[in-house]
Amino acid sequence: MGSPSHVSRRARFALVPLMALALAACSTLNRNLSADSSESGDALYASSPANIASLTAVVQNNPRDPQAYNMRGTVFGQAGRYTEALTDFNQAISIDPNYAQAYANRGLVYRETNKLDLALADYNKALTIDPTYATAYTGRGMVYRAQGNLLAALKDFNKAIAIRPDDSQAYYNRGLLYQAQNQHGYAIDDFSTAIGLSVQQAEPYIARGLSYIAVKDYKNAASDLDNAVSIAPQSVQAWVARGLAYERLGDKEKAAGSYARAMNIDTANTAARAGFDRVGGRAGQAYQTF
Repeated sequence: MGSPSHVSRRARFALVPLMALALAACSTLNRNLSADSSESGDALYASSPANIASLTAVVQNNPRDPQAYNMRGTVFGQAGRYTEALTDFNQAISIDPNYAQAYANRGLVYRETNKLDLALADYNKALTIDPTYATAYTGRGMVYRAQGNLLAALKDFNKAIAIRPDDSQAYYNRGLLYQAQNQHGYAIDDFSTAIGLSVQQAEPYIARGLSYIAVKDYKNAASDLDNAVSIAPQSVQAWVARGLAYERLGDKEKAAGSYARAMNIDTANTAARAGFDRVGGRAGQAYQTF
């Protein structure tokens, strides 16, 4: 794989990402539903019953407005109500067959429900309608990566970044590709850019911390994972990775405390249990985590 491109950084608010990192092999599942063509943070709707009721009223008052269905579908998708989201996106597309955002949003729902062929078809359609739609390139790249088509995934992430240099998710996902290929220098560069664009997301810190561990830079790894657990204190992956960083630094106290926190969140987590045992952790004992 080639080296990552160097581009300017402009702040962007990412739409409700939901990403899971595994220690052995990082992977991600992002929610990036777009309610309108601007894809700005203003398009983000909280998935509360009150907001859904409000959007339902908009749909009822505007039954031929595809954007109204796309907006409500976005909220349903963010709430994990995929059947209802699909119904709304289908309706938006039936009203406006050239509505790229609705295709991309439907593709995301298909991707999250592991219907990768359907997701790929929708992303392809969105990009046929709008070849400059960066979010669709990022989403399609994630489908390609899930299918093992790494070269196609890399091309799509590169394209997304070329179109939108502020696309933090494209950098993050490209970094995961590099990381999976043990190209940790490139991965760290991309995770660093993702962090610069979206400082309140824990996942790029976790991923960069894991790459720092892989290159034996345990001090920087620990710093990144300190940030990750501060941002996402309920992230098992962050606590387990932090435990590993401090274990490699020889700080058994913080390592044991980190592994213990992970086990408190997920009692069945085998990586946390194994790490806790390796550093001599004892059940019932209090440990300093910071």
